[in-house]
Amino acid sequence: MTLIVNIFSLVGSLALFLFGMKTMSEGLEKFAGDRLRSILAAMTKNRVMGVLTGILITALIQSSSATTVMVVSFVNAGLMTLAQSIGVIMGANIGTTVTAWIISAVGFKINIAAFSIPLLAIGMPLIFSNKGSRKSVGEFIFGFSLLFMGLSFLQETATTMHIGDMVANLLAHVPQSSFFTILLFIIVGALVTMIVQSSSAAMAITLMLFGMNIPGFGFEQAAALAMGQNIGTTITAFMASLTANTQARRAALAHMFFNVFGVVVFLIVFYPACNAVSWVVDNVMGGGNNLFKLSAFHTAFNIINTLLLIGFVKQIEMLVCKVLPMQVQDEEYRLKFISGGLLSTAELSIIEAQKEILHFAERCQRMFGFVPQLMQTKDEVEFNKLFSRIGKYENITDSMEMEIAGYLNKVSEGRLSDTSKSQIQKMLRQITELESIGDSVYNLGRTLNRHRMHCQDEFTPEQIQHMETMLQLVGGALTEMMHHIELTTTDTKITTSVNIEHEINNYREQLRNQNLQDVNAGLYSYQLGVFYADFISECEHLGDYVMNVVQAR
Repeated sequence: MTLIVNIFSLVGSLALFLFGMKTMSEGLEKFAGDRLRSILAAMTKNRVMGVLTGILITALIQSSSATTVMVVSFVNAGLMTLAQSIGVIMGANIGTTVTAWIISAVGFKINIAAFSIPLLAIGMPLIFSNKGSRKSVGEFIFGFSLLFMGLSFLQETATTMHIGDMVANLLAHVPQSSFFTILLFIIVGALVTMIVQSSSAAMAITLMLFGMNIPGFGFEQAAALAMGQNIGTTITAFMASLTANTQARRAALAHMFFNVFGVVVFLIVFYPACNAVSWVVDNVMGGGNNLFKLSAFHTAFNIINTLLLIGFVKQIEMLVCKVLPMQVQDEEYRLKFISGGLLSTAELSIIEAQKEILHFAERCQRMFGFVPQLMQTKDEVEFNKLFSRIGKYENITDSMEMEIAGYLNKVSEGRLSDTSKSQIQKMLRQITELESIGDSVYNLGRTLNRHRMHCQDEFTPEQIQHMETMLQLVGGALTEMMHHIELTTTDTKITTSVNIEHEINNYREQLRNQNLQDVNAGLYSYQLGVFYADFISECEHLGDYVMNVVQAR
């Protein structure tokens, strides 16, 4: 019974550590969501700045997995190029070593759990604050406290269960001086990290075991575990990219290639590298804490790997592009930027939806471009082909509205700032109006098709000229709409859109009155006049929907 309790205590301590890490990371991401977005946009102009950005963000949020998933998400949304993402991922590997240094410095030397309880008292009022930024800081403090409480409980439980003796007994059957043993520890490190989904947690376990001075588990074995963790941590980004587009999968593959390459290179000089790190810690850093050796090795491994490969970003990009070629397929039936498996923090996810809405609008504009072609074609086969294509696009707009709305509802389940809540409401209105644009364009095509099927009379030259003029006005309104959707600021004037909308309304009234006069004068049949009036009225409705999209910004 005692053994079962101890096992659950061990797993529970690890769970507390992981939950603390997750809470701390998410709290800081929520607090600095827009800032992180700005940093990534401004500081990835070249590979060196990309590496520094990766170091900074990962050191702040204490999770290379969170950084790499965020980067894959940004690549998926088209906000970051593949080359930029590679630099940030390199930096993330260096930034994550900060965790090991913190644990080495304070984690096992003093009872940090004793300080965690007072920290919880500080974080409690912040957690219940109505202000989003304070709540996020409270989450960060709670996460930090829980992380070190979990670490302390993990050490206590491991001591109670005599984990050190158990590991020593296992290692007694393994040849210590064999290079095969080093390879075995690398594999074990990768597997453990894949299971716990956190290189920081795996590193904490390694530091704990290393600090127990277990016979047969020395610095070299611990260093091999740390190297394996660098391979295991790539699984998180890889899993996140499975439902993403090809560019995002390439970013995850580049992360995997980078870490595996580093392990292979270090294996060639493994023993000299371990000796060099030991010498530096003993003679330059003054020795003292033996855990510093492992932290120093972990940092040196990632820094040297980055220095070796930072000049070959283009070559890495070419390699992953060759391994994962862009699939030639019709992508009209899938979202381009949003993928079900990619949701970072709610604040950061909004930008993916913005890009998808722009893509939605582009499809609506492309769909509208088929209408003038439909008017001009005289070939029945070509007409049917174009009309069928408009019908397919109309189905696509229906699906896009539902999928984007579903994604935005998922995002809204997270804690959002008032600005973001308002933004999501506007975006939901935008996609509703864009879907209406799709319906309206389909109605234009259907009017032309019904005229072709049920009316013997052709449109008069004057009618065709008026219809083309109306289409040009609506086309101008769509172009102006695209301009507003592409803008990142909401304080732009919509005067041009308003003027075009008024011009469309006035022109519709003018043509409707003229149509009644022409039908009464017998210039063309009543039936032809109905199809003509329906087409003109639908153009006016389409203009209204376009204006609604602009006003929803």
